[in-house]
Amino acid sequence: MGLGDEVGRRLKRLREDSGLSLSELARRSSVGKGTLSELETGRRNPTLETLYALTTALGRPLSAVLDDPPGTAAGAPGVSGSAVTAVLIERYEDADAATDVFRVTIAEGATQESAAHVPRTTESLMVLSGTAVVGPPDAPTTAGPGGHAQWAADAPHIYGAPDGDVQGILFVRYPKES
Repeated sequence: MGLGDEVGRRLKRLREDSGLSLSELARRSSVGKGTLSELETGRRNPTLETLYALTTALGRPLSAVLDDPPGTAAGAPGVSGSAVTAVLIERYEDADAATDVFRVTIAEGATQESAAHVPRTTESLMVLSGTAVVGPPDAPTTAGPGGHAQWAADAPHIYGAPDGDVQGILFVRYPKES
């Protein structure tokens, strides 16, 4: 089973468990109904932006539709957006939140705009190499090798790599509903 098949199967299960029709999830996520149908049946590979839109509309973390963490990023399949490729390497849950840990690459010269995630979600990036520009579009943070940045991800935010590819570890913390 390929990445698209597995993601589609999990996405459909989450949608059905939430009691939503294809049309309602499409409306809530601003993803076309045809696109959603093709994703659920594995006929289309998802982009990172599309998966975030869908999981946010479902009130779930991105890892809810990705493969189980492989334990290492080496050779593991990733999901890509317009600038970011992310490989889920760990998922941790406690009573308060779920935290997804991704090995990410931000492509040189590209900027990816990410829509707001569920309320109170935060992101932190530890930069391994390169220089990343991340966070709110109107006040991004620049971080180089060994540096880090943290921002509220329940508002639109960006990822950029102005001077070469960036390699990093991204932590996305989703609070559990109270």
